[in-house]
Amino acid sequence: MQTQTQTTAFKQWFSDHEDALLATAHDIFAHPELSGEETYSSHRLAQLLEEAGFRITWGIGGFDTAFLAEWGQGKPILGFLAEYDALPGLGQAPVCHVEPLSSPGHGCGHNLLGTACAGAAMALKSFLETSENTSAESDCTIRVYGCPAEEIVIGKIRMNKAGVFDDLDVAITWHPFDRNRVSYDIWQAQDVKNYKFYGKAAHASKYPELGRSALDAAELMNVGVNYLREHVADDVRMHYTYTNTDGPANIVPPYASTNYFIRSTKRSRTEDASSRVDDCARGAALMTGTRVEIEVVTSNWEMKTNRPLALAFHKAMERVPLPVYTQKELDFATQITKEANLPNPTDTYFGGLEPLEDEPVPFSIGTDVSDVSHTIPTIMLSAATMCKGTALHHWATTAQSGMSIGEKGMLYVAQCMAEGALDLLKNPQILKDAWEVFHAMGE
Repeated sequence: MQTQTQTTAFKQWFSDHEDALLATAHDIFAHPELSGEETYSSHRLAQLLEEAGFRITWGIGGFDTAFLAEWGQGKPILGFLAEYDALPGLGQAPVCHVEPLSSPGHGCGHNLLGTACAGAAMALKSFLETSENTSAESDCTIRVYGCPAEEIVIGKIRMNKAGVFDDLDVAITWHPFDRNRVSYDIWQAQDVKNYKFYGKAAHASKYPELGRSALDAAELMNVGVNYLREHVADDVRMHYTYTNTDGPANIVPPYASTNYFIRSTKRSRTEDASSRVDDCARGAALMTGTRVEIEVVTSNWEMKTNRPLALAFHKAMERVPLPVYTQKELDFATQITKEANLPNPTDTYFGGLEPLEDEPVPFSIGTDVSDVSHTIPTIMLSAATMCKGTALHHWATTAQSGMSIGEKGMLYVAQCMAEGALDLLKNPQILKDAWEVFHAMGE
């Protein structure tokens, strides 16, 4: 009965505040900003929270575009992790065919991600402030962390090292996808590195013996890594691209560079593979008489899952009504599936709530949220803000992030997070169990 009452109350709150939340998501979508440059987006989200009665502190973790929004002063302390950065080259109008824009674009749905986290925190605060709900439940602190630079896997890693999450009792977040579920996933541990080779220029025809080709070194490194693939664990992935190939072919290239992502579902395996890739680079430099510099762009842990939190939030998601789609939205999904050649053989564009898996699921991508999960118990949800088969970092994701399909998923998951967070306050044993599991798992 109590859970029905809170679900009804949250449903009403989101109905009353839907326009403000949608306006915020629209505004951030219309002003896409790259990682570390999210001046407009961060202030827009902070403004929404400040108007709702949250105290705002800027510049946390050393980022000008990071903020802390806080209400309350007791324990436990619940932290919602909001993101708002966009992606280069993914500007797209919110239509069901390719209509690129010259700006960056929200091809990962972060205009929805940050807004939903703010909405969940605001709804929870409102529930706790009402006179009929005044009790020990309201003796808590609600925080929203405005987290920049997730797309380059830096923001929350630096913030975590600066200790901004240390006093939290739990971290709560979500990510847009094409499914509704608790993200009981082991997001990958990653090393992102640049390999910079320095050689010696010479005329490639008249004085080839005087040249030392940095491009040869980069190519030999990649050959070595491709042979290495046979001798790493099955879940290790090593991706590379050339980031500098300028210059005419008749000049021995004095400089070449590559960018590598090296990752797996276990930090120790990632570190082993990463070290061996470094050796391939050093060997290539030795073979070609060049010099290599190895730059670590960023490095993150795998996600540390938490079963008690996953169970609690799945129960909360079961109570929240799923979005209902109009015929216009279904037609949009049909058309964008065709236009983008999305892999959806069943033509079932939106599913229900998926069951919680018995064991954590190895996942093929990484996030800086993973580092937070090694500091405090962390829960991540997924919500369908796009039709089935849509991939992240794709124009079709940007398109749906800017229209009603994405917005319905955002409102749905915001209520799910609010419901789950309130359950933690009503039943302190959940957090106790979560911390026990957290410590038992170690590093």
